[in-house]
Amino acid sequence: MLSSVLNSDTAIEVNIRIIRVFTRLREYALTHKDILLQLSKLEKEVKGNNKDIENIFLVLKEILEKASKPTPRNKIGFKQYD
Repeated sequence: MLSSVLNSDTAIEVNIRIIRVFTRLREYALTHKDILLQLSKLEKEVKGNNKDIENIFLVLKEILEKASKPTPRNKIGFKQYD
């Protein structure tokens, strides 16, 4: 590489730095590959659950609507009849 052509300390230092950068890039590529595979697996699992999630939200909305409408109650106390 560079140190074989130029015989100086800086050429050797630059060559070592280049090799270290390439090894780090390779490590990053391998770790990101694992993460991308896990994300694709998760995406496949989530795609099958869309209907279930929608049903859950529909039921929750119904429950909230029922809770927001108070039921009529009988009045308590003395009643006067005409």
